[in-house]
Amino acid sequence: MGMTDPLADMLTRLRNASKAKQEKVDIPASNLKAHVARILKDEGYLKNYKIIKDGKQGILRIYLRFEGETKRPVITGLKNISRPGLRRYAKKAEIPLVLRGLGLSILSTSKGILTDKEARRLNVGGELLFSVW
Repeated sequence: MGMTDPLADMLTRLRNASKAKQEKVDIPASNLKAHVARILKDEGYLKNYKIIKDGKQGILRIYLRFEGETKRPVITGLKNISRPGLRRYAKKAEIPLVLRGLGLSILSTSKGILTDKEARRLNVGGELLFSVW
């Protein structure tokens, strides 16, 4: 039986690896997950990521970022907003701020996978995927 929400699985794996202070986490690859990993890396939440070809689906290896000598995780929270049973959409004027702008919302729009700031700049709304802070 297939997985019903692969993005929620990715977020759970990232959340668990971050709390366990693991340096890297392996996730089954997809284009959506690769775009999300690229955005999280560009915004400074991840150290790096790479796609490993294995002749099948592929593996997305994500390297997590930590701060200081105590290895405090950069990702302190991940919240899944939209899910298969209940999709959440926001118009361009209704895109929420996460922690008054300190966090980040990821949206699926007609212009691709965007952050909340990019979506406001491009004047597009879309499906609210998740928030990270």
